Amino acid sequence: MDDVLLARSQMAMSLAFHIVFAAVGIAMPLLMVLAEVRWLQTRDPEYLELAKRWSKGAAVLFAVGAVSGTVLSFELGLLFPGFMRHAGPLISMPFSLEGFAFFTEAIFLGLYLYGWKRLPERVHVGAGAVVAVSGAASALFVTIANAWMNAPRGFRVVDGQFVDVRPLEAMRTPFAPHEIVHGMLAAYLATGIAVAAVHAVLLLRNPQSGFHRKAVGLALLLSVPAALAQPITGDWAGREVARRQPAKLAAMEQLAHTQPRAPVRIGPIELPAALSLLAYHDPDAVVAGLDAFPPRDRPPRLVKPLFQLMVACGTLLAAHALWAVWLRARRRPWPRRFLWLTAFAGPLGFAALEAGWGVTELGRQPWIVYGVLRTADTVTPMRGLIVPFTTFTLVYLGLSAAVAVLLRDQFREAA
Repeated sequence: MDDVLLARSQMAMSLAFHIVFAAVGIAMPLLMVLAEVRWLQTRDPEYLELAKRWSKGAAVLFAVGAVSGTVLSFELGLLFPGFMRHAGPLISMPFSLEGFAFFTEAIFLGLYLYGWKRLPERVHVGAGAVVAVSGAASALFVTIANAWMNAPRGFRVVDGQFVDVRPLEAMRTPFAPHEIVHGMLAAYLATGIAVAAVHAVLLLRNPQSGFHRKAVGLALLLSVPAALAQPITGDWAGREVARRQPAKLAAMEQLAHTQPRAPVRIGPIELPAALSLLAYHDPDAVVAGLDAFPPRDRPPRLVKPLFQLMVACGTLLAAHALWAVWLRARRRPWPRRFLWLTAFAGPLGFAALEAGWGVTELGRQPWIVYGVLRTADTVTPMRGLIVPFTTFTLVYLGLSAAVAVLLRDQFREAA
């Protein structure tokens, strides 16, 4: 494995680990606030217990997310110094704003955790709301930086150097709106369905538990709207990719030849003109194939299976959400079949999130700044990258085991 691939693999592993905790940091505070608001409305002690338990889980996962996020910041500079030398002045503003949002989240999470019976009830809920908003803001600013890498603007290149740098214009990258909306919904969906799955399993074990029944309802209140909205935002994202990153679209479908009425292939099934219709809302539109790009500019083949995994998981979660809406519209309790399906659907949200992030990042390759700066030209000249790659892999495995033990103990208390 060469150094470029090792550097990319280490960043990919770190991102795959961190994105789970980042998503939870966005969505879990909203769940704990919803539970506390329901307690204020009903004075049902089970909602108060939910809020307290979810806040403890949020604290554990926030701590691990803070550590893994800090590691990522160092890795970006140490593994890809060429990127930071050129792009640092352009992405420093969204990263600085992300840091401000992160510290705000940490401060108010502390107030929320230690403010029970110390703060007035409405002030306490307000502190939780600030945690939820600042967590979302943190993700927003990081996503803007990533969107800029996919659709760069706010500078000129003169003799290989970035000049006339305009950070505010860089933050207005046209890729930001759909990436932000699609990514935020993915975080709410993944966290909501995972929490619902845990409580669905516990409810199956104890069908009389009002605590777990309430937990499933609140978690689905977060995941169901996100699951139903994702196909719409996915269509929006796909059209933006077709306009601005045609090589990524060709890789997502492994479309070999540029052609009108381009098909979508799902295994042995071919849907004529479907790709043209999805990408341009015109069945006769010409879609660029891989033959339109030199071999060195084509994304890896792994993009297609990741894209198909994301779509498959999203489709199943949308079907699950429709069933939940149907049951709720008829005011029916959650039947055992639905709870079993919820339990099995639990991992699908994070599987879709990981796969979607893989499509975004791998689909941009071989560029670290799309069309401007190649990844291979920015990697550190330091050799022996197998050592940090192995070390960080072991560290992340250890952290994963520690988190699993802590959360397992919490689940046992709630059982």
